[in-house]
Amino acid sequence: MATSGSSDFNINATEIIEEAFERCGLELRTGYDARTARRSLNLMFADWANKGINLWKVEEVAQTLAQLSSSSAILTYPAGTITATVGSSTSLTIGETITGATSEVTASVITKPTSTTITITVPSGSFTAAETITGSSSGATTTISANPDLSDVQSTIDILSAVSRRDNVDQSIDPIARASYLNIPNKNTQGRTSQFYFNRLITPTITIFQAPENSTDQIVYNRFVRIQDIDAAVDDADIPFRFLPCLTSGLAYHIAMKKQPDRLPILKAVYDEDFRNAFLEDTQKVSLNLVPFASFLRVT
Repeated sequence: MATSGSSDFNINATEIIEEAFERCGLELRTGYDARTARRSLNLMFADWANKGINLWKVEEVAQTLAQLSSSSAILTYPAGTITATVGSSTSLTIGETITGATSEVTASVITKPTSTTITITVPSGSFTAAETITGSSSGATTTISANPDLSDVQSTIDILSAVSRRDNVDQSIDPIARASYLNIPNKNTQGRTSQFYFNRLITPTITIFQAPENSTDQIVYNRFVRIQDIDAAVDDADIPFRFLPCLTSGLAYHIAMKKQPDRLPILKAVYDEDFRNAFLEDTQKVSLNLVPFASFLRVT
């Protein structure tokens, strides 16, 4: 017997929901059934983010650091990229603060990718479309097209590892806790970055130490980001095919909580097994080498 010759099986949101309803002994009948199931799917994605790292949602980001002068530099950066479109960025200076004339919102210029775009730190509020912005040190003025999109940064869940890059040579930098950063006596000391503090805000940020001594060094980090939402019935799930059984059994369990509570025990058991199988498989196959971290050693 001939095989299909294909290995591209996938199912979209509607088919996942139909399968989950059938496991509950139900049929997908109304628009509300589909809407409540999509809501459960998105809540389940949020729950997965709390349970561990999904390796297919780890990505590398390179952030160029910014120094305004030998005594002034940007210390806190968005955990991702915030791009603003402006009338012209030519006269603005890297590292300076920009202020909206109408909104009075402030942010700092990190890079100038093109003559009409700049990447900025997390704004203090919402810019007003077409308002004039002014640079604090250059005195240059231009207009901003709209309030910048924060979604790329807000999709960041955690920072897994980071390096400092100078002249294409990478040097590992260490994560530190909030209290450790607070206890640094002079946070404006300039030099090559050796530590970073990840602040898990709704719009998360990375604060570095030492402050950048130029505007060419980079921090390069691996970040764990959110699974994309399922917004429509035709959407495919933002997961590898090997997670389809886990996703379907998990949705069946969540639907049963609302519609078929008598089936909860068996559906919960199936979901737990599928979840365990999927997450145990979603690991890096490497040799394990455990090394004590010197800063945490204690002598008593």
